[in-house]
Amino acid sequence: MTVNNDKGLIGKVLSAVVVFGAAVAGIGSAGCATTTERLNLQPPTTVAKVDLNRYLGKWYDIASFPQWFQKGCTATTAEYSLKDNGEIKVVNSCRKGSLDGKQKVSVGRARVVDKDTNSKLEVSFFGPFWGNYWILDLGENYEYSVVGDPSRDYLWILSRTPQMDGEVYRGIVERLKAQGYELDRLQKTLQPGDM
Repeated sequence: MTVNNDKGLIGKVLSAVVVFGAAVAGIGSAGCATTTERLNLQPPTTVAKVDLNRYLGKWYDIASFPQWFQKGCTATTAEYSLKDNGEIKVVNSCRKGSLDGKQKVSVGRARVVDKDTNSKLEVSFFGPFWGNYWILDLGENYEYSVVGDPSRDYLWILSRTPQMDGEVYRGIVERLKAQGYELDRLQKTLQPGDM
C-alpha cells in the first residue's frame, strides 16, 4: 500500500515538474507571442540602479497580473534576505481564499543578472528553472517597487506596507502605460486593512 502511494506521489511530482518546466521554457505555447512581441515593442526599461541591501526585506503585493501559481491568494507577501553564497532567499506567502485562509509558503532563490544596475534578476522556485525579475519602478525611499519581465506578461506592484496611497498607485499605473503595459489584467490583491 505504501509503495502504491509513493508511486502516485512520484507520478504527481513528475507531472508537475513536466508541466512547470514546459510553462517556464515556453514549450507548448502553440505560437502564442508575448505581449511585447505581439505589440512589437522593445523590452520594458528597468530602473537605473538598485541598492540590494535596501531592497531586502518584506514587500506586500498591492496588485498584479493574475498567475496560476497565485490563484486564490490574499495577503500576499514576498520577503527577501541575502544568503551566504550571494544569492537572495525568496519567501513568498499568501492566505488561500480569504485573509483568514490557510497559509501557503513558497521558498525560492534569486540571483542578479545585471550586476551594473542590480535591476535585472532571475528567480527560481524549482531546480534549474529561472524566471526574469526586472525592477521597472522603485520609490526613492524604497517604499514601493514594480516588478515585471521582458514579455510584459508578468507584473507585480509591491509596497512596504499592506496599503498604498492612491496617488502613488495612479502614478505607477501611468508610468506602466507609458512602458506599453496593457493594464486591463491588473488586479488588486486583498491585504489586511482593505475594505
